[in-house]
Amino acid sequence: MTHQEFRFFHRLRVRWAEVDMQKIVFNAHYLMYFDTAIADYWRALALPYEEAMHQLGGDLYVKKATVEFHASARMDDQIYVGLRCGRIGNSSMVFSGAIFRGEQLLITCELVYVFADPATQTSRAVPPVLREILQGYEAAEPMLQIRTGSWAELASVAAPLRTRVFVQEQGIPANLEWDEDDAGSLHTVAFNRMGQPLATGRLLTHAPGVGRIGRMAVHPCLRGSGIGRQLLQTLMAEAAARGDREVLLHAQRSAQDFYGRQGFSPRGAVFTEAGISHIEMFTELPPAPR
Repeated sequence: MTHQEFRFFHRLRVRWAEVDMQKIVFNAHYLMYFDTAIADYWRALALPYEEAMHQLGGDLYVKKATVEFHASARMDDQIYVGLRCGRIGNSSMVFSGAIFRGEQLLITCELVYVFADPATQTSRAVPPVLREILQGYEAAEPMLQIRTGSWAELASVAAPLRTRVFVQEQGIPANLEWDEDDAGSLHTVAFNRMGQPLATGRLLTHAPGVGRIGRMAVHPCLRGSGIGRQLLQTLMAEAAARGDREVLLHAQRSAQDFYGRQGFSPRGAVFTEAGISHIEMFTELPPAPR
């Protein structure tokens, strides 16, 4: 197997606790590496695993795991776990995997999963939507649909996301989360191919020619998968299309690096908002095409 056979990779670094007395990775840990990568594969499909399986009415169970050893990984090696879904049967799906150190192939594997009723663990047919998502991902099709609209159009899906992230997770009082700006803002929501809402944000007018992005919330299971970046780019494009020259936002300090990677720069001093440290960040927008 080569790198070119995979479009999905999960990067790992070998830890001291995973190395045996021969100073190489203990063989059983390679299955853990593949299992860790599978969890990230579902994120690449934009699927929050537990919620997705609940909606599909089943769960996945390992039927067979075969590992072949070609060379050993050692402590502190940076390794790449490649995975692809190569075949989907009536109730089963077969994943091929490989672990690389640079270009060197270390381990190959085959994982066979069966879709089954979680109560009885009896097999069920793979749902058509799951089959389409897996095949679509391997064919490099987009896994997200981003919709924009008014609060009246998107509140039913955006509000639960914001409640989960800001009120329940971060402990922001509900009376501070909801304000009059929602009604006059442009809202955007990212959906996966099962129609599950995964991220939301809004764009309002801060001053003439200046947009303000806020209420950026991403499903906890999907953070770090690029959904927030795509949502932010959509809001910035909407601001540029309406003629804004600049957009600003109040970034939580924990998210400052994320916005910095998207071209935003800090401005002013750190301040507290809703009990959380924030900093204002801004970026200039290119002129809208004529």
